[in-house]
Amino acid sequence: MNQSNTESFRRLFDGDRNGHTTTNTTHSGFDRNHNLLGSWSLPRPLSTFGAPHGEHNDAHNNQDDTEEEPSEAIPMGRFRRQSGDGPAVEYTPLLDESFRDDELGDAEECQKISPTEAQEAERNLVRKLDWRILPVTCLLYLFAYLDRSNLGNARLQGLPEDVLGGDPTGKKFDWIVSVFYISYIVCQIPAVIASKLFPPRVWMAFAAMGWGISSTLMASAVNFAGLVVCRLAIGVFEAGFGPAIPLYFSLFYTKAEMGLRMAYWFGFAAVAGAFGGLIAFGVQHLDVSVARWKLLFIVEGLPSFLIGIAALWVLPNRPESTSIFNERERKMALERMNRSTRADVGLTVNRGHILLAFMDWRIYVCGVIYFGLNTALASISAFLPTIIATFGHSNAISQLLTVPPYASATVVLILFARTSDIKQSRGVFMAIACVISGVGYLILLLSHNMRSRYFATFCITSGTYTTIGLTIAWFSHNLGSETKKATGIPMFMAIGQCGSILGSHIFPKSEGPNYTKGFAVCCALAFLSATCSGILSISYRVENALKEAKYGKVDPDAPVDTRELADKAPNFRYVP
Repeated sequence: MNQSNTESFRRLFDGDRNGHTTTNTTHSGFDRNHNLLGSWSLPRPLSTFGAPHGEHNDAHNNQDDTEEEPSEAIPMGRFRRQSGDGPAVEYTPLLDESFRDDELGDAEECQKISPTEAQEAERNLVRKLDWRILPVTCLLYLFAYLDRSNLGNARLQGLPEDVLGGDPTGKKFDWIVSVFYISYIVCQIPAVIASKLFPPRVWMAFAAMGWGISSTLMASAVNFAGLVVCRLAIGVFEAGFGPAIPLYFSLFYTKAEMGLRMAYWFGFAAVAGAFGGLIAFGVQHLDVSVARWKLLFIVEGLPSFLIGIAALWVLPNRPESTSIFNERERKMALERMNRSTRADVGLTVNRGHILLAFMDWRIYVCGVIYFGLNTALASISAFLPTIIATFGHSNAISQLLTVPPYASATVVLILFARTSDIKQSRGVFMAIACVISGVGYLILLLSHNMRSRYFATFCITSGTYTTIGLTIAWFSHNLGSETKKATGIPMFMAIGQCGSILGSHIFPKSEGPNYTKGFAVCCALAFLSATCSGILSISYRVENALKEAKYGKVDPDAPVDTRELADKAPNFRYVP
């Protein structure tokens, strides 16, 4: 944490002589009279009002770590208050008036805080957030990815023969894979925008329970239509989870922390590939009366539902409303949330920023990158066991041999993400990772040596997963405002998921074992993604240079008013 961050923490609790905090700012989405400016919001339920102040303080002082709605409404915005007989002062209350006495003591104490203490306080807060957020979201994504990608393993366990009439051409299986992406693409943008109008933990929990039930019900399918309906439902519910996670993380983590956290989260997609192979290997060797592919769907579907229930109590809501913070932690979390940008307040949507997202050419270029990556990702998820089987291994051994490539992808993703966080640069690392993936597909196209071809699977998994994780972290900051993120992130993801439909159709059974068309398409798209990553990185560097020439250099961690112009605000700087 740099000196400017330390100073901002030391000023968090400073106030006038009577202990009242002063500010010259208003919060995004509100005017001076606490009215919404060009935004939509949901009213807080009546149950959140009316607790006497004394009772509220008792509840607050004795709160545990279980997430629950605050018993008081949380007014945010700029207010004027008369301080005794003195002049009126302005302050931004973080909670109701019952907490003012606590703030008086905080002001005196925090005026004496040292830089070392401020750094340690922030580290403790980040650790608390990591333990609260990462385990649940990572496990949810692990099983979400298992539930969307387990068809590849089910294919080797008799699914086509039992339900699809053998499927000699493989076309029915391809459609079952790709139909998930149709509902996933259509629902992403409205789902993520709508997520801003609900408590995050409730939204995430019900999404997880929905896709968990849908995945488990695939075990009861008796025909092609039954599988299609279940896959469509999985796509609808997962559309409200994956694309909303970058927005959710940005409420708690700074741009210098997002890359590694997104790597941890998206790395569980690679872990899911390895874990899925181990589960499929174990299920393959069980002596049971039920079809093994049915058991696979049950084993991988039920955990999503159970973890979704746990998320209702574990995941925190927005920093200004969650009950897991004490007041000092809340003020620190709000300062971090507004570092380099300006967060929304409450459950609001800025309509103007939705339009700004649709007019931003960089989101469409990122969509091209994501298209290429998801073409590879979908084909890897569905066909990697089949591809490895062409090396001459049995079905069970092929499933087991998918584990090392996914494990290496997880390690490479975390290393690249950590380095890009330190350097505060994404585009260059994305281009390198895309080239690694492209080289892997070249080897699969040109080499007939089985060891070389197996090495190539390490390249394609490592390069693909790394670039996707970095892309999500990149645009989690560079879109400026919450609403633009809520629109722009699912926009490029929706464009990219069209590549998933393509990826599920370019490895037909009839073209095995060489799969020349599939490898060639993925190879070309990998190098196209590398080129687009370089173009975006250069454009961001040029834009930053133009802003600095016109407005001068800025503190990279200082709050920036992005309420009107989002990332086009004069003091906003992009991560290149």
